[in-house]
This record gives sequence, C-alpha cells and structure tokens, in this order.
Amino acid sequence: MGGSVFAGVCIIVKSRKKSSLPKKRSIKRLAVVIPVYNHAATVAEVVRQAMELRCPVFVVDDGSTDDTPRRLKEILGINVIAHKENRGKGAAILSGFAAASKVADGAITIDADGQHYPQDARKLIGALPEGIRPIVVGKRIYVPGEHVPWTSRFGRKFSNFWVWVSGGPALSDSQSGMRIYPLPESIDLAVKARRFQFEVEILVKAKRRGIPVIEVPVRVNYNPGGKRISHFRPFVDFMRNSSTFSRLIFTRIFSRR
Repeated sequence: MGGSVFAGVCIIVKSRKKSSLPKKRSIKRLAVVIPVYNHAATVAEVVRQAMELRCPVFVVDDGSTDDTPRRLKEILGINVIAHKENRGKGAAILSGFAAASKVADGAITIDADGQHYPQDARKLIGALPEGIRPIVVGKRIYVPGEHVPWTSRFGRKFSNFWVWVSGGPALSDSQSGMRIYPLPESIDLAVKARRFQFEVEILVKAKRRGIPVIEVPVRVNYNPGGKRISHFRPFVDFMRNSSTFSRLIFTRIFSRR
C-alpha cells in the first residue's frame, strides 16, 4: 500500500484486487475516526500512531471526565469533536463519520484503549477491492499464551452467532473495533444502537443492504492480567446486546428491513 496526502486527505494509491461484481466507485480517500471515553492513559499514543497513516484524524471525545480533553489539546494536527456528555461508542462513531465524510469516502475506526496496532490499518486498506465499497473488519488474532479476558472470548462467540442469526454476515470477530467503513453508505444504514451494540447492528444492516463485509487478520494487544482500559460491563452490555439482537431478528422475520 502506498499513500499520499493531498489537501489534507489520505488518498489510496495501490494495485487493487479485481472482482466480477458490478463496478462501483472505489474507496479512495480515507480518514481515521477514534472514539474515546476516559482513555487518558492511552489515547495520546494511539493518536500518534494513527497519524503515521498520513490520513486526517478525527478524535471524538464522548464526554470524558478524566484527563482525556487535556491530552487531546496537546496534540497538534488532529480534529477533535467533543460530546458534552457520554452518548455511547456508536454515537461517537457517527459523529466521527459525519465529520470525516466531508473530506473522505471511507473511515478507518480505531479504538482508543490501545488494543489495536494502528499501523495494521494498512492491512485493511490493502484488502480493499477495486470497484467495491465493503466494510472491512480487522479480525483480531490472539497470540498463544497471551491473557485474554473471558468477557472478550465469550462476547466474541456470542456476538458472532447472533449476528449471523440476525441475518448478518458469518464472521469470526464481529466485535472488532478496527474497521474500514464506506461513507456515506454507513451513515445511511439507519443503525439505531448508540453504544457498543452499534458495531454489531451495522454489520447486519450492511448485509441486508447488500454491502459486502470482509475480514482481515490484525494483531491485538492485551496487557498482562487483562488490565487494559475497557468500559464493557458484562451484565449491562449482555442485556443490551440481547435487546439489539431480538429487535434485529424480529425485523428480519416480519419486515425484512
């Protein structure tokens, strides 16, 4: 993959894979969207590495109450969008999409907790086919012997199954936050969930709308003892996930939307 910056926009310059599907406008201009909520300890390094992709970077501070706002002010050359109160990860991503769509036709999302290696976004970019505008999901590959929180293992399997049952794509990591989304198509999918559930609902809505979803292996970094910063709450988010999937299954059966 090669990239160049022109007028503040990351432009993809590379050989693309051919496809037998009907030709469409390819994703050529990319921006990075980083949703953040109380990740003062990790956000600066994540943003610094993301800037090395040489794409416009949009950081959405979703009502952080820690030192995150100050850390972001110290970083030059990024676009910061601030929510006055916490609205949820999905809401933050949508705010980032709205801003990024003014300068790009694709958004790379990267979590602010440090679990992703931002440079791995190049693998996702390299998988973009010619004439197709898919969602590309970074399939996290666990390193043997590395501690992985049980909530992550269980949540991934639970989510993968119910995304498929809801009419979405069959994936091995439907919860990964490192992705490429086509814009404005992803905004137009009318996803209702505004918290973590946004990332699974949009996969189902994409499949129903005929937007391809593909996976590309990426690395994942879990600190020893599972001490990375996460706002996932097993019981609360399990109930929210169940509610979201119930709604999606209902609409699949009765409305086909």
